[in-house]
Amino acid sequence: MGGCRAVMAKLDYESMSDSLRSCYVYLNQTSRSFAAVIQALDGELRHAVCIFYLVLRALDTVEDDMTIPLEKKVPMLNNFHTYLYQEEWCFTESHEKDRQVLEDFPTISLEFRNLAQEYREVISDICHRMGVGMAEFLEKKVGSMKEWDQYCHYVAGLVGIGLSRLFSASQLEDPEVGRDTELANSMGLFLQKTNIIRDYLEDTKEGRTFWPREAWSQFASCLEDLAQPEKLESALSCLNLLVTDALRHVPDVIAYLSRLRNQSVFNFCAIPQVMAIATLSTCYNNPMVFQGVVKIRKGQAVTLMMEATNMRAVQTIIAQYSQEILKKVSLTDPSRDKTLHILALIQEKSTLPEPGLSSRSHHLSPMYLSAAMLLAALSWQYLSTTAAQAQGTRDMQ
Repeated sequence: MGGCRAVMAKLDYESMSDSLRSCYVYLNQTSRSFAAVIQALDGELRHAVCIFYLVLRALDTVEDDMTIPLEKKVPMLNNFHTYLYQEEWCFTESHEKDRQVLEDFPTISLEFRNLAQEYREVISDICHRMGVGMAEFLEKKVGSMKEWDQYCHYVAGLVGIGLSRLFSASQLEDPEVGRDTELANSMGLFLQKTNIIRDYLEDTKEGRTFWPREAWSQFASCLEDLAQPEKLESALSCLNLLVTDALRHVPDVIAYLSRLRNQSVFNFCAIPQVMAIATLSTCYNNPMVFQGVVKIRKGQAVTLMMEATNMRAVQTIIAQYSQEILKKVSLTDPSRDKTLHILALIQEKSTLPEPGLSSRSHHLSPMYLSAAMLLAALSWQYLSTTAAQAQGTRDMQ
C-alpha cells in the first residue's frame, strides 16, 4: 500500500489552516467527479488546482445564475479576476446550488493569495479571459461551428490551458506541456463538446441552446424540433455530425497525454478523456439523446478509471470505442465520409508507440492498480452521492 499512497496521497487535514480545510470541503461539495482526482495530485500542485477549480466554479456560478440581471452580471464577469485581490469581496444574492463558493469567497481568495506567484499569475489570467468570454456569449447564441469552438474555448479550453500551465509551473511536467496551448485547448474542447452533445434534452427543456445553429439548421427549423419522433432521422444526422466534430480533437488528446510524465497528473488528465470517448460512443446514432438521459454504465465507468493509468492502456481504450463508433456508422449518414476519416486517423494514432508513461506494461503493476481502484472507488462513491442529492437539478458544466 506504500506505492498506492505515492499515487493517491492522503490529505493531512489536521495540518491545514482553517481556510484551506474549508476550501477542500467546498471542493467536495461542488465537484461531482473531479474532487478525488484533484486530491490525488502530488505536492503543492494539489492546492493550486483545488483553488483554481473553486475560483472558476465561483465564476461559473455567476454566469449560470439567471436571477442576476445582465446589467449586473456582465461587469461581475469582466471584473471577477480583480476580486481575487479584494479580501472582503463576496456575493450573497445567488440562488444557485453552488452559491457557497460566492458567499464565502473571502476564504477562497485568501488561499489564492497564499499560493506561489507563478500559480497566482496563471489563475488570475485564466479567470480574466474566461470571464470576458462568458460575458460575450451571454446575449448571443452559438451560431457557426467556429463560434462553437470559441464558446467551448472560453468555458473549457481555457481550463485545459490553465491546468497545463500549472502542471509546468509545479515542475512536475516539462515546460512544453504548458506552452503548447493548442493541445491543451483540445483537451478542454473534447470534454465540453461531449457534455453539450449528451445534455441536448436537458438543456433544451431549460431553454438553453448550446448546439451550434450551423449544424442543427441543416436538419430542422428550430433546435427543439429534433426531439419530435417524426424528426428522428434528421436528429440522428445532426447528432452524428456533432459527434464527428468532437472526435477531431482526439488525436490532440493522444498527443497531449503522451507528453505527461507524472503519474498523478496523468491520472487526472486521462480519466475524464476516456470517460468522454466512452460517452460519445454511447451517444453516436442513439435516439435516447433526444428522449432521455444518456450515460455510461456504472461498472463501465469504474473499469475505465481503473485502467486509464498508462498511455498504452489509454490508447487501447480509445481504439476500442472508436471501433464501436465505426460499427454504427450508417451508409446513408450525411457525415459518413468525415466520420470514417477521423476514425481512421484515431486508429492510426492509437497504435503508434508513445514515449513516457506508455512504456509501462499494459498490464498494470499492483502499485498502480491499487491506486486506480482506490481512485475509482472514491470518485464513483462521491459521484453517486452527489447525483442523488442533486436529482432534478441541472449539472452545470
